[in-house]
Amino acid sequence: MRTYRYRHVVTLDETNVVGNVYFAHYLHWQGHCRERFLADYAPSVLRAVQAGELALVTLSCQMDYYAECFALDEVDILMTLVERGTHRIGMSFEFCRGGRQVARGSQTVACLARTGEGLVPTELPGELATALAGFAA
Repeated sequence: MRTYRYRHVVTLDETNVVGNVYFAHYLHWQGHCRERFLADYAPSVLRAVQAGELALVTLSCQMDYYAECFALDEVDILMTLVERGTHRIGMSFEFCRGGRQVARGSQTVACLARTGEGLVPTELPGELATALAGFAA
């Protein structure tokens, strides 16, 4: 299965008083990875989100932690498509430092259109559907 890789260098402001990465940053990095994927493979979707025409809403997210990361560590975040519905996407994330898994997570996102009545589920935009097809099993 093909994965999308995003490399992140941990900054001092992402660490806590003990010196390790604060747990919530891993969830934040999931968002960075997801947005970089859109910028690289579906830029029109990112523009629609920025214009307020489309919303990619996180329905659920989860993390498991195995080892600590510290300032200036290089962390590879590998995103894999695990589920694709008409308006939902399920992704898994593997966080690796030096080839060793330090955490893993998952996220489910819904694609919603902004209408006069509010947000309503909508099919995945064509560019996104095409990009995701390249990452399906």
